[in-house]
Amino acid sequence: MELLKVENLDVYYGNIHALKDMSLTVNEGEIVSLIGANGAGKSTLMQAIMHQISAKSGTVLLNGKNVLTQKTYMIVKEGMTLVPEGRHVFPRTSVQDNLLLGAYYRKDRAGIREDLERIYEMFPRLKERRRQLAGTLSGGEQQMLATARALMSRPKMLLLDEPSMGLAPIIVDQIFDTIVRINKEGTTILLVEQNANQALRIANRGYVLETGEKTLEDDADKLLANEQVKAAYLGA
Repeated sequence: MELLKVENLDVYYGNIHALKDMSLTVNEGEIVSLIGANGAGKSTLMQAIMHQISAKSGTVLLNGKNVLTQKTYMIVKEGMTLVPEGRHVFPRTSVQDNLLLGAYYRKDRAGIREDLERIYEMFPRLKERRRQLAGTLSGGEQQMLATARALMSRPKMLLLDEPSMGLAPIIVDQIFDTIVRINKEGTTILLVEQNANQALRIANRGYVLETGEKTLEDDADKLLANEQVKAAYLGA
């Protein structure tokens, strides 16, 4: 079943045509990876899906409902949340308060407490630092916090934009293990990632973007074996 469907999306920055007739689908339960070089339009696509930037044309369907004209906070209420590139935690706020801000629209206090415990079980480092200011965390801990904060909204669909950027290899492995766990527990994931090898290894399907256009789509294992993809993105 299609959970997210993007159709014929066009985005401009002034005269620059940043996304050109972009279409993709993400089925319920999948991990779908977007790969491409810097400037390919991956982050622009994520921001347009969440209506953080405006598209000139196209549709974004979440569970069959067009959310493209909705404000971002309403899209979160509809069940889709973005973990942005660069993490963007609230640095002068405690770890726990950052998490509670992720549940800003929810009224079910018992459910929020339950989800906090689940988050602390999934990310024990955050539990250890729950009273600490988020700005004092390491890069890896801030990425965990940004992801956990998004999960506090109970998303059906989680968008992850460059979760491994700037992190040490051992932390990157932990982040990818967490993404797989989140997916196995029932959250559908659209992943933007420059580490194309790892992104495709955990994905069901993938799309390749170049200069604002979709140039290739296939099952993830087939993209991993594709000579063109190997040469351009996998260091082969």
